[in-house]
This record gives sequence, structure tokens and C-alpha cells, in this order.
Amino acid sequence: MTINEQPATSTTHPLPGTDRLTKAQRHAFWGSFGGWAMDGFNWTIFGLVLAPTMADLLPRAGIADTPDNVGWYGQISAALFLLGWGCSFIWGPVADRFGRKPAMMVSILTYAVFTALAGVSTNLWEWNAFRFLAAIGVGGEWAMAGTLLAEVMPERVRIRFGGLMHSAAYFGVLLVAAVYLLFGTALGWRGMFFLGGIPAFAIFLIRRTTPEPERWKEQAAERAQRSFWQPVKEVLSGQYRARTIGNLILLVVCVIGLWAGSTYVPTAMNNLSKRAGYSHLTTVRLAGLSTMTVAAFTILGCFCVPRLAGRLGRRKALAALFALMTVGTVGTYGVAYPLHSIALTFAFLPVLGLGGASFAVFTIWLPEQYPTRMRATAFAFTTTFSRWFAAAGTFLIGYGIHASGSLALPLSLTAVVFVIGMVLVPLAPETRGEILPD
Repeated sequence: MTINEQPATSTTHPLPGTDRLTKAQRHAFWGSFGGWAMDGFNWTIFGLVLAPTMADLLPRAGIADTPDNVGWYGQISAALFLLGWGCSFIWGPVADRFGRKPAMMVSILTYAVFTALAGVSTNLWEWNAFRFLAAIGVGGEWAMAGTLLAEVMPERVRIRFGGLMHSAAYFGVLLVAAVYLLFGTALGWRGMFFLGGIPAFAIFLIRRTTPEPERWKEQAAERAQRSFWQPVKEVLSGQYRARTIGNLILLVVCVIGLWAGSTYVPTAMNNLSKRAGYSHLTTVRLAGLSTMTVAAFTILGCFCVPRLAGRLGRRKALAALFALMTVGTVGTYGVAYPLHSIALTFAFLPVLGLGGASFAVFTIWLPEQYPTRMRATAFAFTTTFSRWFAAAGTFLIGYGIHASGSLALPLSLTAVVFVIGMVLVPLAPETRGEILPD
């Protein structure tokens, strides 16, 4: 399925080769950065407070609050979240038809409202329903922000700002982890979800300051003659089908690793802390600190991705990050966790964090593979439908946690997925040195 042919690129947009950005470009960057940061803030809440949420809601359903039950029902919840994320592909056609900015605004409003509502859940099923609906908004933000920024930025700095923008999600992760570290005991799991409603107020600022890309506006006449679903048909047409499927498969690898691996870091730390006999306050702080460690190193990785992708190419950069995820996953869950070593866990978390920057490669790579008329749809299609396939994988991992009574073996085995991913990297085309197509 390797693709050697690339669609013709156009130079009808001779964007200025300068590092100096216009006011509109700066607003586009900060609007995309802020939206993606809030997205990271909200999706992390669910994983960060999973253990205390399950401790409250599982007994209400007549289920014992044991580590294996938390792992099992937590993984079911993660699978439902991924299913909701898959439904967010709809934001792609919406953005290609009605604009990148309105699609981004509505997706932010969706995840903010339903994350806050998760804080009023009275049982496990309500909580999962709100999590599913929040995911529909969460899944749209990456595609909208990545597409908008790629189309607005000058070509010379597009790759650099793509990496910087993707780091925003992990600044959000870092922020929510810091809040949990400092105020988690006082806020409780419900209070943390209420904080997730704050991004709803940001849409007013985005509406006032964030510009719509000129590339998109120039194609208004063409859009009026196309059906709403035409971009979806083109993404799956003969010219683009192979690369779309290739990107989808590679993103499945990324997602399984994220949700089966790094998302379980706070839960693993929670279990290790309890086993060590630490107080509730210390357990909360260690869970927050572990999440902050992974996020901080993922931010560092995102800063490095533009240079890495520029020097090695998109394929080799992704393969290198998959290799780091393999080492980090085995070290964290296959070595440190079975040894019940908190110190050794913290030694492997930076590797896990750096490898997690693999998603930043796609923020740069995906816009380069598709023209403006279908770019948002292609971005959304591959980054959201990959969650559906990954949901099946995380469900199986959840079953493994439940059956084995431990996180160790099932989560360690996700390293195999990354090894397979390194082999499959050639499924997507190499676009190093090419400009953004019109």
C-alpha cells in the first residue's frame, strides 16, 4: 500500500518566507493553541480522576472497588470515549463546507459542556454517557486547529508552528495535573469535571480574534457546487484511498499506545502508592506528579518533532518515536510496575512522554497530503475513525487487566503494537520538502 505518487502541489500561494507573523497569523496560532490546550485539559481529567471516580461510582452499582475492577470498567469507559471520538469525524465535512473557525468553536463548546456535566453523574452509566458525548467534541479540535493553522501560517515556519501547536494539548495536561496536585483533595473528582466547563467561555474570544484561512475563503464558489459529503468521497477515492488507509492504520497504533499506556499512568501510580501505604494526600500528589512528568516530556518531544521530521523525514521521525514508546511502555508497566517501584516508574516516564509526541508528526504530516477542499475532512477522518479501531484494542486490554488482576502484562503487551507500527510506517507517503497543496 506504499504510495509513490503525490498529488500535484501548487504554488499559487507564494506565502512570505519570513519568521515575522502578521496579526491575523498570530491570532490564528494562539486560537489554535488555546483550543487544543483546553482539549488536552479536558481529556486528561477523565484519566486523572479515574480511580477516585470508580471508587465512588462502582459501589453504587454493586461492584467492589478493587484494582482489577477499576482496570476493567475504566477500560470499558476508555473504549466508550474512543467510540465517541470516532463519531467526531463529522467536524471535518462541517469545516470544509462552513469554515474551520465555526467548526472549532462548536467542538470546543461540546466537550466543555459535557465534561462539566460528568461532574453531576449519579451513577456509572450517566458518567460514561457524558464521557461519550464529551469525546465527540474533543475529537474534533485537533483536526480543526491543525488544519486552520497549516493554512494560515507562512510556508517557511508552518512546520515549526505545527509542532508548537501540538504541544498545546500537553500544556493543558500539565495544567490539569498541577491543579489536581495542588487542589485535587479539596475539589474531589466532581470539582475537577466542573473545571472542564471553563473552555466554553473561550469561544467568544476565538470568534473575535481567530481568522478564517484565505485558502478556504477563495474556494467559496467551488464549495457551493459540491455536496456536503463530497470531501468524504474524495478522501476515499482512488487517488487518495491508499494514503488515507495508511494514515488510519498508523494512527490506530498511536491511539492504542496512548489510551492503553500513558493514560493509565495516574491509575498505576495510584495503585503503587496505596501498596506502599502512603496517605490519600500523598497518593493524589504522586498521581498528579506522574501525569505532569509525562506531559512535560511530551511537550519537549513536540518541540523537537519539527527538526526531527525535517532532518529524518516524516516516516523515520514517526518510527523513532514509536521506538521510544516501546521502551517506555515495557519499562513502565513490564519492569517498574511489577517491582512495585515508584522511583523506577518515574525513571521510565520521560521516555514514555517523549514517545507520546508521535501525534505531533501527524499535525505536520496530514495537511501536507491533501488539498484545501478536503483537508479538514481527511484530517478528521483519519484522526477520529482510528479511535474506533483502537477502542476494540483497548477493550481487549481491559479484559486482560480484569482477567489477570494487574495492569502489568496487558499494558506491557501494547509495546508489540508499536513494533508493528515501525514496520508499517511506509504506508503513508513521505512529504518532506513539499509545500502545502492548494
